[in-house]
Amino acid sequence: MNNSALLSLLCLVALLHQSLAASPQFNVIQFGAKPDGRTDSTSAFLAAWKQACSSTRGVTLYVPKGRFLTRSMLFKGPCRNSAIFIRIDGTLVAPSDIWAIGNNPNWIEFQYVNGVTISGGVLDGKGAPLWSCKLAGRKCPTGATVQQTLGFSFCNNVLVSGVTSLNSQMFHVVINFCQNVKLQGVRISAPGNSPNTDGIHIQMSTGVTVVNTKVATGDDCVSIGPGAANLRIENFACGPGHGISIGSLGKNVNEPGVQNVTVKSTTFTGTTNGLRIKSWGKPSNGFARNILFQHATMNNVQNPIFIDQRYCPDIRRRCVQASGVRVSDVTYQDIHGTSATEVAVNFDCSKRNPCKGIRLDNVRLTYNKKPAVASCANADGTTIGLVQPGSCL
Repeated sequence: MNNSALLSLLCLVALLHQSLAASPQFNVIQFGAKPDGRTDSTSAFLAAWKQACSSTRGVTLYVPKGRFLTRSMLFKGPCRNSAIFIRIDGTLVAPSDIWAIGNNPNWIEFQYVNGVTISGGVLDGKGAPLWSCKLAGRKCPTGATVQQTLGFSFCNNVLVSGVTSLNSQMFHVVINFCQNVKLQGVRISAPGNSPNTDGIHIQMSTGVTVVNTKVATGDDCVSIGPGAANLRIENFACGPGHGISIGSLGKNVNEPGVQNVTVKSTTFTGTTNGLRIKSWGKPSNGFARNILFQHATMNNVQNPIFIDQRYCPDIRRRCVQASGVRVSDVTYQDIHGTSATEVAVNFDCSKRNPCKGIRLDNVRLTYNKKPAVASCANADGTTIGLVQPGSCL
């Protein structure tokens, strides 16, 4: 998110808060929601949204204290106003029955909305029954019946502040085809062995900012997919999880790239990866460029710095060719801490499209209180200052 876009978003939020006292408020209780954690309150939430979305003035949709059971909910725009403030003091709870949540790919989804703030509250996705089903190898819901917790598609000027997401069935937060989205003070939590529970997934979106956020989950803490641009992550803690990943990229031949990404002031604890770029080992016209990883602390991380251009999660797939994704202009600045494996820096780049413009600037990583090792294949770049392990570029 550039400075002008961020300023516009902050001004929008400030004006929204100034007008709250005079704006209409729709309490979901008034529409029939029950805070008992047992009664299905889906219809009440959707009725409250309909009123909020049809208002010509900024409004507040209020969820009081209590536990509210809901199935999948689609909050759809465009709305008649661009200042909807959703204040959650309670907890939203998904059904425990993995077949009962609904047929929408997101449990709570916003589409075509301009100007919405979600503040506070807990979203309990009740994902454990689905994880158990998967781990046991039983027949489980797939496709549209498997839920991400909170999704935004084709939305602009979104703020998510102080929200906690627990135990999502799959991804916790998904941002898709959006502009100017800010997540701040978000907490995401799921067990380290929960499958496919990415914390925050961003794709086909510009101007996304994630700040002061903590993620503990069973997959990528943040996954950055094709078409993401002008993305900033700052003051971010990850662990357990699979780290912050750009990718996977290159799954499709024709695919938009990722560019202008800044990841700053991060801490990784006990994760399988730290800062990772991954692309499928097959032809593609995708790319990842102009990436800055700055001020990162690694605490017992298996792959602190990793470019993996032979990514192939399913051995049944044919992905043994050279990756077509072009990786260039990637800077690692002030990356320090401990690796759980001897190889702390691994640039496994494509034979067809070698990595270019890789820059290591003051990198200090150790393994068992000794210098770690670096491994390079098809990678070109430079080093600045103290770099440990010694550069293989």
